[in-house]
Amino acid sequence: MFYWLAKFALIGPLLRGLWRPWTEGLENIPDSGPAIIASNHLAFCDSFFMPVMIKRKVTFLAKSEYFTTPGIKGLLSRMFFAGVGQVPIDRSDPDASRAALTTGVRVLRGGNLLGIYPEGTRSPDGRLYRGKTGVARMALEAGVPVIPCAMINTETIQPPGRRIPRLRPRPGIRFGKPLDFSRYEGMAGDRFVERSVTDEIMYELMSLSGQEYVDTYAAKVKRAAGVDTAFGSERGGHRVAGTRAS
Repeated sequence: MFYWLAKFALIGPLLRGLWRPWTEGLENIPDSGPAIIASNHLAFCDSFFMPVMIKRKVTFLAKSEYFTTPGIKGLLSRMFFAGVGQVPIDRSDPDASRAALTTGVRVLRGGNLLGIYPEGTRSPDGRLYRGKTGVARMALEAGVPVIPCAMINTETIQPPGRRIPRLRPRPGIRFGKPLDFSRYEGMAGDRFVERSVTDEIMYELMSLSGQEYVDTYAAKVKRAAGVDTAFGSERGGHRVAGTRAS
């Protein structure tokens, strides 16, 4: 209930009215049935602009810190993200991550849309980074199509450290044609197949977004730069504003 209230009465009208996001390829989103929407990830606001432009509800796998932060801020965060149906994923615990992927498959088997960022974290510099294979595992286990989605201009309107997005340029959302991986039916768990599927998805994202592709993980680049991808802090305890991954 809170999701639809936010989408059509609170957040949605605000985003549409002030930022006027544009879309291409909305016809590629099915009117019913399960599918994964796999998107590049440039800014925190991606998770607001993309789902507000889709008629159906989109459930995301969200970082667990949104649900575990202490204090009043943490309480408000838990209430908001739980209210809009987000699923927590602990990226530091392989077992917890497996449980989150299982939850994602359950969301899909319920006939729903699942949003995921294959890069696993926001791009540190606007380029497109190597995708993690969780998206392939879910697509193959649930037997669902993957719809590539390219966010445009969001890294400019909300660069790291900026809480409120700039009003210009207008953000864009470009949806590609659904990718069918039924030819790999029954092959979930094969790491070579899952890497091939993931790379195919990332190629489509590169084509849709026009980003330069980097064949390494974004989290690795952030760690090398001294950024903790789970808590957005610089080694040594000095916070780097706005660099928390989602």
